[in-house]
Amino acid sequence: MLGYIRYRRYLVCSIHNIINEELKMSIDRIVLAFAGGVITTSLLLALKVSTSWLWLTAFVGVNLLQSAFTGFCPLATILKKMGFKSGEAFA
Repeated sequence: MLGYIRYRRYLVCSIHNIINEELKMSIDRIVLAFAGGVITTSLLLALKVSTSWLWLTAFVGVNLLQSAFTGFCPLATILKKMGFKSGEAFA
């Protein structure tokens, strides 16, 4: 069990280093990439599985819209606590 925990911690730290240092991605770019991935995935699931997956697409779209006006994004808050560098939008 301890080996699994160490491996998982190593994996999370490796992903953090790749995104934050090698790709030079700020929180803004990570949020946009994540939102695009979720929207694309939910659209594919809506085509192949059930049209109910379109609710996830709508949720992400509404969240992006409200964050444009308020500057609050739950994912940006989580990424900031994880130590990713701030961008222009979510400082």
